[in-house]
Amino acid sequence: MTHRAMRSDVSQALAGLVELERRARACDTPEALGWLMVNDTCQLVPYRQAAFWRADTGQIQALSGLGTPDRNAPFVVWLAGWMRVQAQSHVQQAAVSHTAGVPGARAADAVSRLLSVDMQAAEDAAMWREHLPAQCIWLPFFMNGTDGPVMGALVLWREQAWTQPERALLESLADAYAHAWRALSRRGRTGVAAIRPHRRRLWWGAAALLLVLLLWPVRQSVLAPAEVVAHQPAMVRAPIQGVVDQVEVQPNEAVKAGQLLLTLDARELESQLETARQALAVAAAELRQGQQQALLDARSKAMLGVLQGKRDQAVADVEYLEQALARSRIHAVRDGIVIFDDPNDWIGRPVALGERIMMLADPQEAALDISLPVADAIALAPDAQVKFFLNIAPASPLDARMVRMGYRASPMPDGVMAYRVRAAFAPEEALPRIGLKGTAKLYGERTILFLYLMRRPLAALRAWLGW
Repeated sequence: MTHRAMRSDVSQALAGLVELERRARACDTPEALGWLMVNDTCQLVPYRQAAFWRADTGQIQALSGLGTPDRNAPFVVWLAGWMRVQAQSHVQQAAVSHTAGVPGARAADAVSRLLSVDMQAAEDAAMWREHLPAQCIWLPFFMNGTDGPVMGALVLWREQAWTQPERALLESLADAYAHAWRALSRRGRTGVAAIRPHRRRLWWGAAALLLVLLLWPVRQSVLAPAEVVAHQPAMVRAPIQGVVDQVEVQPNEAVKAGQLLLTLDARELESQLETARQALAVAAAELRQGQQQALLDARSKAMLGVLQGKRDQAVADVEYLEQALARSRIHAVRDGIVIFDDPNDWIGRPVALGERIMMLADPQEAALDISLPVADAIALAPDAQVKFFLNIAPASPLDARMVRMGYRASPMPDGVMAYRVRAAFAPEEALPRIGLKGTAKLYGERTILFLYLMRRPLAALRAWLGW
């Protein structure tokens, strides 16, 4: 080889080295740098396979020819363990490889190591022969430039032995790779270090704010379904046993005292009254006949008492049936509005004595009936504040005060156990129509926000633990 040819080869090698160094320092992520190291280093020195190992994760970062190595593959797992052992061995050898009298200098084996399959243990040698060429060069990346712990290593394999010029080129390139890797690692650490105090302050501030909020005193409150009901209504009950014949009023109709509300079927009573009247006429005739006979016959005079009793009994039966017939027509006992369901539900329906048919209520005497579920019950003062939100006007709540609360829960139509709470509207409020429904908000004693939010979870936890 002529001198000119040798100089040309050296120029090409130096140009390739400079180009790879430039590309390495241009990488902006560790993944891009790993890909460059294992795949593009062949532009400087030929090899068949390459791998880059990270010391911080103990994993293979990049393999030549693969985008992302499978870290659970048997070969990758073995290779990562083998490179971890080699890194530990390299650090131990490098610690004692300083050149005598030259502090900070390293022997050649302290910068790179030449390994072969014959130098490995039997188990590693078998795996090596199956997957890798016979010769390799170990290029470590040190934490502090040329000293300190190993932060990674680039390993190249091929069949031919490595020459000294190739080793020198690779060591120079590995130093540039290590410099770029340290820069990327330091950039990540610097960003985290810069952000971490700020985030820590934010976390502490958020925790302090959360603590203040959880200890903030709030007033307990609970929502429950409610309905506007009549206050002390007059009950319209069946005065006798019978069948509803006709309903003369409509629901929510205003009526006056004495107005006919409904009638019961009186045909049977009329028939019984006609029979009773005929029996009265017979008893009266028998009594008159007995009185006439008593003037001549002493025996007939003794029967006058019996005949008098039969006539009185007949008179009482007639009077009772007349009163029952009059009670079959039910009238209003006071002014107000009539509260009941659909009239068609009552026509033809048999009613028992005393059964409630409808109510008479004063529209100016409305109250609030609240069904407070047992699971939501809180401690309430005797005159606890209540706000009522009508379904038809949820944006205009009405003020009320609790009057009483049932001491025992009872099942509601939906099957939920609830306490019956009665509340009176404030005098200044315009009373809503009886029968309207909505949601009542009852206010209790003050407590901290944490207990207010965790009341039901703590109750469930207590029930689960059996406290």
